[in-house]
Amino acid sequence: MSKQIAIDGPAGAGKSTIAKRVAADLSYIYIDTGAMYRSIGLYMLRNGIDIHDRDKVEIESENADVSLSYVDGNLHVFLNGEDVSNEIRKEEVGNAASVVSAYPLVRRNLTELQRRLAKKENVVMDGRDIGTCVLPDAFLKIYLTASPEVRGERRYRELMDKGESPDLDRIIEDIKKRDQADMNREISPLRKADDAVEVDSSDMTIDEVVNRIESLI
Repeated sequence: MSKQIAIDGPAGAGKSTIAKRVAADLSYIYIDTGAMYRSIGLYMLRNGIDIHDRDKVEIESENADVSLSYVDGNLHVFLNGEDVSNEIRKEEVGNAASVVSAYPLVRRNLTELQRRLAKKENVVMDGRDIGTCVLPDAFLKIYLTASPEVRGERRYRELMDKGESPDLDRIIEDIKKRDQADMNREISPLRKADDAVEVDSSDMTIDEVVNRIESLI
């Protein structure tokens, strides 16, 4: 039977970075569920779909085929056969993902896909509702968080390194709005699972967070 580690937490907490490291150390498969929702958000933006029109989004989401594949050891995300691994990291795509991820049909379809993947392999899966909904029987659940200001600064530096000219105040404000949207959505809201261990990475290095989680394992 496969083993599952669930890492949940708000936007910008470092879930993907940490999950990748832990998965590599354990020789587990890393599954980035946020990338799946970002792909749906990207599909809607590309096709001019109003992301606030739930009925339209749910109908159109059936035409968005999302898949994951490892290329040269790195996880890549494909949307209808196109590698969109870089494009889905744009700020507007992340904001769109926060909206469309609240719709029941979108969540149901992607949750089923995520569970199928987790049955096949030992996985580290990160997202918003992994420990509470997707993998409620995971043998280890982590709730990874950090202050909005720290998360905003991390995102700011990431965008600067890519040659962009981001607005730090706007990034922090967007993060706070996403937190509110994720925590207050009707379907599978972001929350700490009752049996999850909270890890606040505000004053921790990546190595310290990884070591903390692996000590729990």
